[in-house]
Amino acid sequence: MTKPGAWHGALVGATLTAAFVAVSFLGWAAAGLPFLPFDLFDWIARILPGSIVTAGIETTVAISRALGATSLGAVAKTVEQAEAIGGVLIAGAAGGALLFALLRLSSEPTLLLSAILGGILGGIALVIEHQLDRIATGPPLSGPWVFATVLAWSIAFGWAHDRLSGVASVLGGEPAVGPAGRRRFLLQLGGSTFIATLASTAAGLLFFGRTDSLTGTRWSDTHPLPNADAAVTPVAGTRAEFTPLDLHYRVDTNTRAPRIDLERWRLRVGGMVQRPLALTLDELRQYEPVHEFATLACISNPPGGDLISTTRWTGVSLKRLLQALILDPAATHLRVTSADGFFEIVSIAAIRGDERIMLAYAWDGVPLPVEHGFPLRLYVPDLYGMKQPKWIVSIEAVDRWQPGYWVTRGWDREGKVAVGSAIDVVKPVAAPGGVELGGIAFAGTHGISRVEVRADDGDWQPADLRDPLSGVTWVLWRASLQTGPGEHIFAVRAFDADGRPQDGGFHTKRVEV
Repeated sequence: MTKPGAWHGALVGATLTAAFVAVSFLGWAAAGLPFLPFDLFDWIARILPGSIVTAGIETTVAISRALGATSLGAVAKTVEQAEAIGGVLIAGAAGGALLFALLRLSSEPTLLLSAILGGILGGIALVIEHQLDRIATGPPLSGPWVFATVLAWSIAFGWAHDRLSGVASVLGGEPAVGPAGRRRFLLQLGGSTFIATLASTAAGLLFFGRTDSLTGTRWSDTHPLPNADAAVTPVAGTRAEFTPLDLHYRVDTNTRAPRIDLERWRLRVGGMVQRPLALTLDELRQYEPVHEFATLACISNPPGGDLISTTRWTGVSLKRLLQALILDPAATHLRVTSADGFFEIVSIAAIRGDERIMLAYAWDGVPLPVEHGFPLRLYVPDLYGMKQPKWIVSIEAVDRWQPGYWVTRGWDREGKVAVGSAIDVVKPVAAPGGVELGGIAFAGTHGISRVEVRADDGDWQPADLRDPLSGVTWVLWRASLQTGPGEHIFAVRAFDADGRPQDGGFHTKRVEV
């Protein structure tokens, strides 16, 4: 009897890998166990050259904008996740085809070989998870779960090959005999794996929806904004001044957010200190909290993009936390490291000069959402999100500046917010050719002194500025222009409090009036 060939292996590989992905997803959604397809994608992203990763991020954002996505961050994350799962499925099918092709050279049963291969692959998976720090920060069964699922997947390959080869298996089942027997077995395998895949995915989605929901009364539910009585009101259609947590942008290095076991988690503070600490979240909450309305932006946010959001941050000031340490006089910076391996450097001099630099544990009065850094993330005014780690697990005092995660990959060393502005809405008014415009402007800690708009190549006209929520949030603006009927291109530019203008990249909108 002819042994099964590459196409049999591709079919078996695709079906078994689909079931493996679904079961792994269920373990992640239900218990926070590692989800290997996403973790493998994240690991590959970390070892690729920074230029390739940067090009991938910029391409994804560009495609999202071209498709008219309402949330660039959400679409980008969905694309990454689809690429991760699709890549594993393709690799499973290709690996199955290659394995079956090679096994045509041998007449021996393959169950033992597949078990050995599964052990090797399971060990490699554990190394990957360890390098991502997912084993140390995840549930206690994270390691065994990863190894067992990979081993079972590999053994299933060997079992299926033996069945298709007409070899009796110690795992049971009649060996397939002839083309009809193979077709029958492949149909049975496909049907059973389809049911397992569908059931595991459905159960995972149920758990996923429950564990990721935001709970608790938010600060904004019971308090007015501090500028509620401001004279300038936003034009209808301008983005919300205070971003709902559900809509806060997210861009990070992970296809999935690390799920940290709070019972095991500690913020470990060491390095050049005489008093190392291992603090629980409850102990951090004992410090007098600092509250700050703050705007956070992604350095990859395109003109007019939505990778920028504003909310109320709550946490412990790093300046106050330093007082609990006895720093070595030679210490100059703190190295802040996340559960996913992301790290960044913060100057101790900057910390001592600004109480707003904080380890945040709450947004809008509720604990940080998992996707946004639970249980702890860094906030540094005037810097882009690339400089602000989430899921923090350790802080180390060091005696020199070091390049952070993205700096080592060729990104801007300082990461300081540049002056920017956006048009959110152009709204015709009753007067013929008249329009109202509204939008935002942001310059980090420098503030906004003025915003100007124009139609086509006309003169720049001043806009009215709404009082900001704080000195580190965006400013909402509104303006009126008189134009003739027809299609016009409207543009906006901003200046910071020192009069420095926006450096090109003006946001424009083409509107029929």
